[in-house]
Formats: sequence, C-alpha cells, structure tokens
Amino acid sequence: MISSKNYKYQISKNKKMKRSLKVLFIILLVSYRLQAQHEHTDSSPHHHSHYLEHLETPAHKLIFPSSTPDRIISNLTDDQAHTFAVNWRTDQYVSNGVVEVALATEGPEFLLGDIRRIKANSQKIENQNRNEALVKATYHSALVNNLQPNTTYVYRVGNGDKNDDYWSEWFQIKTAKKDKSEPFSFIYFGDAQNHIKSLWSRVIRSSYRKFPEIDFMLHAGDLVNDRDSNLEWGEWFYAGSFIHATVPSVMTPGNHEYRDGVLTPLWRPQFTLPENGPTEDLQETCFSIDYQDMKLISIDSEAFDESLESRNAQIEWLESVLKANTKKWTTIFTHYPVYSTAEGRDNWELREAIKPLIDKYGVDLVLQGHDHTYARGFPENKGQGLTVVKDIGTVYAVSVSGPKMYESKDQEWMVRRGEYIQLFQIITVSENSISYGAYTPIGTLYDSFKIIKKNGKKKLINMMPDTPTRLKEDFVKHE
Repeated sequence: MISSKNYKYQISKNKKMKRSLKVLFIILLVSYRLQAQHEHTDSSPHHHSHYLEHLETPAHKLIFPSSTPDRIISNLTDDQAHTFAVNWRTDQYVSNGVVEVALATEGPEFLLGDIRRIKANSQKIENQNRNEALVKATYHSALVNNLQPNTTYVYRVGNGDKNDDYWSEWFQIKTAKKDKSEPFSFIYFGDAQNHIKSLWSRVIRSSYRKFPEIDFMLHAGDLVNDRDSNLEWGEWFYAGSFIHATVPSVMTPGNHEYRDGVLTPLWRPQFTLPENGPTEDLQETCFSIDYQDMKLISIDSEAFDESLESRNAQIEWLESVLKANTKKWTTIFTHYPVYSTAEGRDNWELREAIKPLIDKYGVDLVLQGHDHTYARGFPENKGQGLTVVKDIGTVYAVSVSGPKMYESKDQEWMVRRGEYIQLFQIITVSENSISYGAYTPIGTLYDSFKIIKKNGKKKLINMMPDTPTRLKEDFVKHE
C-alpha cells in the first residue's frame, strides 16, 4: 500500500517531468522553425556566404554589406514638415528596396494598422579605395511623402519580401512643425574625419544623450579623411548608429570628400539632399532648405576652390537665393572658413566672393569647419570684452568634433577660441532669438551666446562661461 506522502511525491514528480518535456518540446519547435526560416536550397545561395572571403579583412563588418540593411540614414528635405528622405545599403543579392511607414502608436498596434509601402530607387555600385578591398553593394534611397507636420512616425527598410528576415528594426522619426514661429533645435558638428569609431563616436553620442529632442544634425564637411574609404564611411555610420536613422542629418562636403577636384562617388548614393542648387554638378552639395522660419544654405567650398565655373555659379545662385529669401533667420554652412583661425589657412577668395552678399542680405550665422580648432566672433570685432553687443552683423563659428587638432592664432575677429578640444554645438531657433552653446563630450559648456532680433535689428548677448581659454601650450608638453 502506497502511503499518502509517497503518493503526493509521485504526483509532484510526474508534474515536473511533464513541465520539463513541455519546455523541451517548445525549445525544439522554436529551433526547428528558426532553422527552417534560414535554410536555403542549392539553387538559392545563402545571403551571408560571401562573407567567408572577407573574414580575414580587419573590421570587415564595417566595410562589406550583407542582405540586412546597414548605413541607414535620414536626411533633411526642402519640406521636412511633410517628407523625409532615407538611404541605406545592402549587398548585391538584394536588387530592390522598400520603406514601410506608419503612424507611431503607444504600443505595437501600428503593425495592425495602415502600413504604407514606398519603393526605393536602387543602384548597384562597386567601389575600391586605395589599400582596401573591392566592395560591391546596392544603395537604396527613398522619399517618404504625404506626412503630417509635427507628427511621429515609425519606419523600417528592407527588400519587401513578406517572409524575409532581412528588415531593419522599426525607427521612430518626427516631422517638422508647420508653425514657423515654433522653436526648433539642431546640433552642428565640425570635422569628424579621423579615428571616427574610436574617438568621434563619443561626441555624437554625447550630443544626443544631452539633447535627445533635437530636430536635426548638421555636418560642416570632412565627415571622413579619405573620400572612398569604405572603412572610414563604415566607422562614421557605426559611430552614429541609430541616431543617423532617427534624427535627420544635413551635410556639406569638405575637401576630404573630394580627390583631385572630384566628389566621392559614394556621396550621392549614401545621402539624399536637395537638388535645388545652381548646376547639375552641384546637386546635393550646394543647396538650400527652408526649415520653419530659417533659410539654411550649403555652399560647396571645395568645388568653389577647384573650379572657376563652380565659383561663379555658386555666387550668382547664392545672391538669387538671399534676394528672394523671406525667412526671418538665415544660416550658411560651408567647410572652408570665411575667417580662418590660423595663419597660412586664409580663404581670401571665398571671403571676397561671399562676404559682400552675407553683409548685404543680413545673414545671421555662418557655420564652418576645416581648421581643427574652435573660434567664434565677428569680423568687425564688435564683441570683444562686451556682454551685450548692439547692431551686430553676422556671427561666424569654426569648430571641430573629431580628434585631429591644430593650433590657432588669436585674431581681432575672435570673441572665443580654443585648441585641442572636441566640441558639438546646440543651436535653438525661436521666433525672436537664436541661442548657441558649444559643449565638450563630457558635457562642459565652453562657449555660449544669444542673438535677439526684433523689428529688423539684432543684438548679441555673450554668455561665455568663466572657464579659461583652452590652448595646447597649457596642457601638451613641447617636444
């Protein structure tokens, strides 16, 4: 006769065994389904089989594409309240690309709603840089339109197959406001250029962590050091990661996006920028964008420097854009500084060509890179030693976000300068003011000012912190 105690023990043991068998069955079933999803017949090559020949290449995952989308980036359009542009890359096994977009919801129920599908423009490109392997990729670009202002959407990119695993994650993005008087913010970066993965990544990530609600990011050229390096471009996209896909970017090329006067063939496949510039050769490098109540203008200063034809075309175009401008605020961004920070780097031809137009039409900000130092000020030196500066003209800024550093020379136009310092700048535009703050990667405020414009008159308030000017000689020992 079985005792009551032994009987209860036997029932408990049987229940545990049944639970274990059930868990084992579920694990086997899931494993089987995952394996079945990834199996390929002999007539269909495995999408990652081509990686085998690349495994010996250092950082091969940054260089070579796969069938899963990478290098996903959203770019500003000339109607950001109703559209956004998105680009990405795959291997050449993928011939077509699509974007799926829906209104964002509190939970995943957007998957059950109206998901719109947009076909991308896809092109196969082969690229080989000096001392790098040949890279074969398909580049995809799409314009997502018919959107509502100031609205959050979700989107993902892939090849469009219903049962295909090679989709990106769902990204979240917000359109611009329709009311031009509403405030907006953007982050401005000088050159990233060198050691991008190891040393620039902390800058863009710190900027996003400190100011996660920004509306877009602006890059003043020299995103990479070697225009055709798939490794460097891979590092740039890796450093920004999901930020590139969720915060729209706008960029102007620097001299390192060119070689022998020719723009990298990766620029236009990787980015979708406005094509409203002066000539076909300058499409997506020289352009203008209306963002709420600001006119944003990109000048391709390397093309300006390389070609007299490009120079004349950009000058004539710039005047036509400024003359027709009805926006309250105007910002120009370009790579070469109109006012340089060091001797031997003076861009006098650029200055003589565009400064008269900047002055004539009352441009508010000129944002630049190239010199690998920091400086901010006014050509008339109105801001030296003053907290409030009345009747100011244009504020010029030169900045650097990457680790490549040069020395500068103190000049009359400078209100604030710095050496051997990585920075990002947060710029907030509202109805009657522009606020500007330059921050280090650890969140220290290095420079700050505010422009107030009312009834066509401007004054500037300097709000620099008490921290001393950072110079190389103060902390780098001379050899």
